[in-house]
Amino acid sequence: MAVSGCLWDTPPADFTLSSNDIHIWCADLDLPEMRVLQLAQTLSADELKRADRFYFEQHKKRFIVRRGILRTLLGRYLNMSPDRLHFDYAYRGKPALAKSCGGDTIRFNLSDSDGVALYAVTSDRELGIDIEQIRPMEDAEQIAKRFFSEREYAVLRDIDPSQKQAAFFNCWTRKEAYIKAIGDGLALPLDEFNVSLAPGEPARLLSIKGDRQLATAWFLQHLNPFPGYVGAIALQGFGFNISCWEWVE
Repeated sequence: MAVSGCLWDTPPADFTLSSNDIHIWCADLDLPEMRVLQLAQTLSADELKRADRFYFEQHKKRFIVRRGILRTLLGRYLNMSPDRLHFDYAYRGKPALAKSCGGDTIRFNLSDSDGVALYAVTSDRELGIDIEQIRPMEDAEQIAKRFFSEREYAVLRDIDPSQKQAAFFNCWTRKEAYIKAIGDGLALPLDEFNVSLAPGEPARLLSIKGDRQLATAWFLQHLNPFPGYVGAIALQGFGFNISCWEWVE
């Protein structure tokens, strides 16, 4: 699966993260029962309590796998046991590694949708990632009119019906990725910044509160991790190398 020259491939054995590297990982969360139990052993007591709050067993298992893969992944970068990692959470809930566990050297973000997860890891810049399963949305225009900017709504309203579904999810994931990157999403309504959304058009942050110059500090990348899913990553700055890998159990 190619994304602007980036292949979702088997990762190298050495998890080396240079200062200008962005590593994106795609993972299937529906794993065999034995692997779910193994990953559960890496979780903290608080995470296990969160898992137990899920009503459906499938959702519980996916939460365990999502967090367990995150811990395993970060542990390999930091050469630490996954169960020794500790996380801090920003005011709006954005997770980060505690400083005692490498929070000064590793930054990450994650997202999941219907059994598929995306993880993004870097060392020295803000980032946010989002994924959505593409599905019928009969009320897409109504949602766009309520939450998207006037420009985005106009594009979606006038686009060919065959492209409307893709355009909606392009817009949604790009906006969510940026909101997650700044880590204070509730303070910036979705209609106060503009992204590109037409299928085939490069992913871009077009303006922030009407200011195009502010938007130039951010980079957006469209992602197609699995058939039937769409994603996006928002990155602060430019001049980096993006690698996309499949998480292989």
